[in-house]
Amino acid sequence: MTAPVTVDVPPWIVERLRAVCLGLPETYEERAWVGTRWCVRRKNFAHVLRVDAGWPPAYARAAGTGGPCNVLTFRSAGPELDVLGSSGHPFFRPMWAPGLVGMLLDDGPEDGGDPDWTEVAELLTESYCVLAPRKLVELVDRPQG
Repeated sequence: MTAPVTVDVPPWIVERLRAVCLGLPETYEERAWVGTRWCVRRKNFAHVLRVDAGWPPAYARAAGTGGPCNVLTFRSAGPELDVLGSSGHPFFRPMWAPGLVGMLLDDGPEDGGDPDWTEVAELLTESYCVLAPRKLVELVDRPQG
């Protein structure tokens, strides 16, 4: 059996996510086993990868598609987790980790339109706040709701 060919997420998507994630206190970026992830204190709060031809299979099954598509996973908690997990496309719930949410990110207008990047930034910020120590969360400017 040959190893699947890894197709990277389009660089412009990684750049949009990077701008948000690295703007949060004490975060860093690293290559994951597939795709790119962002962490705070060794805890992964965001991961983006490309699903293509059903690979990686766990992500393809969770997202309900063989691809090609870009998948962002992030953390959520409380009522927001329930709402996101049950809202349907573009969101889905991977079953391998409680509190994890997935979101399909289109390649751009030619694939059905850009995601709402303001919403993506809010979701990534909240994901960070789920995992970061309280002293770092206190440094984050979050909308009061």
